[in-house]
Amino acid sequence: MSQRFEGTADYVATEDLKVAVNAAVALERPLLIKGEPGTGKTVLAYEVAKAMNAPLLTWHIKSTTKAQQGLYEYDAVTRLRDSQLGDERVKDVRNYIKKGKLWEAFESGQRPVLLIDEIDKADIEFPNDLLQELDRMEFFVYETGETIKAKVRPVMIITSNNEKELPDAFLRRCFFHYIRFPEEQTMQAIVDVHFPGIKQKLVSEALRIFYDMRKVPGLKKKPSTSELLDWLKLLLVEDIDETVLREKDPTKLIPPLHGALLKNEQDVHLFERLAFLARREGSARPGQ
Repeated sequence: MSQRFEGTADYVATEDLKVAVNAAVALERPLLIKGEPGTGKTVLAYEVAKAMNAPLLTWHIKSTTKAQQGLYEYDAVTRLRDSQLGDERVKDVRNYIKKGKLWEAFESGQRPVLLIDEIDKADIEFPNDLLQELDRMEFFVYETGETIKAKVRPVMIITSNNEKELPDAFLRRCFFHYIRFPEEQTMQAIVDVHFPGIKQKLVSEALRIFYDMRKVPGLKKKPSTSELLDWLKLLLVEDIDETVLREKDPTKLIPPLHGALLKNEQDVHLFERLAFLARREGSARPGQ
């Protein structure tokens, strides 16, 4: 695959992110992406596949996911039941093997993009259990006695929210990139992509409030990019003007439709307390 990733019309990629994607592709190593929730880690795989005109396979990891499921699963129980019923399918064990996402990626004739999403959700042994397959790009199916080899090495994008430390042996095999939280200029470009033609006065006021909120000490969950976009969408739907956002009345410290930005009661209470303090002190707004 010779194309270089330069971002897409729908995804604003910073220069260092483009470099990371292209380096991982050139080195034929998995790209391990970390960053705050809502910074576009998962979406990146979709956009890389779109930019490279490649098929996308997604493997969303849960706490119960085992590495073997990425290769294949053998349904011995159904086969036993079918044998008791005299089903003809029993004669071919392949009828009871369910291919996993790695198998699908290895079989793809065109170089695919394989997303392994939120790898840190799984058991700590999960990344180690995939090392051999990632290195050799092949695995053995015991039930059929065949070896499945990758026709082409997939572009692998692995995301992590840092819930668990990943093993050193696994990290050594990856090209690593941390997506930093976007600065205002990058965020402005992201907003423009999602809301072409939006009033810039509204955006500048919304961004001011958004970044002020992120600076508030003690916030349990800082609002993210995806939450900012949700909030802007609601402001447009409800036709809320930038003058409302520019409100200097300290009793209205919590922005309108804040449920899009604040996602737990502790943070709402924190802003309510700040509003109360601001009323007492005649202060302007949080984050200052």
